[in-house]
Amino acid sequence: MATKTADVSRTDDERARQEAAAGTEDEARAAETAEAATGAEGTETAERGAEAGEVRGKTPGVGQGAGAVVSAALGVVSLSGGWIGTVAAARETLVGQLQTSSGASVGKQIKEVYGDAWHATALWAGLFALAALAVGVVVLVRPAFGTPGRPQAAWIRSVAWAGVSLGVVGLLLAVLKYSDALLALPSTGR
Repeated sequence: MATKTADVSRTDDERARQEAAAGTEDEARAAETAEAATGAEGTETAERGAEAGEVRGKTPGVGQGAGAVVSAALGVVSLSGGWIGTVAAARETLVGQLQTSSGASVGKQIKEVYGDAWHATALWAGLFALAALAVGVVVLVRPAFGTPGRPQAAWIRSVAWAGVSLGVVGLLLAVLKYSDALLALPSTGR
C-alpha cells in the first residue's frame, strides 16, 4: 500500500513538472508573440507620435488662450481701477491742490482736488475696459480667419466671453463715473 501511494505521488509530481514545463513553454511563446506585436505597434506608434509631434510642435491655441486670459484680466482691472488709475488720481489731486488758491470757492476746490481725480480714475478704467473688449473680440473672431476645421477650445471661448463681459461692464461704469451720473461730486449749495 505504501508503494502504491509512493507511485501515485511520483506520478503526480511528474505531471506537475510536465505541466509547469508546458506552461513555461506556452508563456515563452506568448511573450515572443507579444514582443513581436509590440515591436510592430511600437513602430507605428512612434511614427504616429512623430507626425503628431510635428503638429503639436506648433502648439495651436496657446496664443488664443493667452489672449483670452489677458482680456479677462484687463476686464477685472477696469472694474477695480488698477494701480495706474490710483496713481493718476493721486497726481490729479496734487495738481488740483497746487493750482487752487486758498481763497477759491469751496465748489472750485472740490472740483479741482477731488473731481479731476475722480475723472482720471474713470478715464483709466475706461481705457482698460476698451482694451479688454478689443482683445476679447479678437480672440473670439480669430477662428474665422484661422485653419478651417480646427475648432477653438471651449475654455478659450468662455474666458474670452468673460473678458468681453467684464469690459462692457467696466466701460459702462467708467462712462457713468466720468459723466458724474454715478457718485457725482457733492453740491456746495452755490
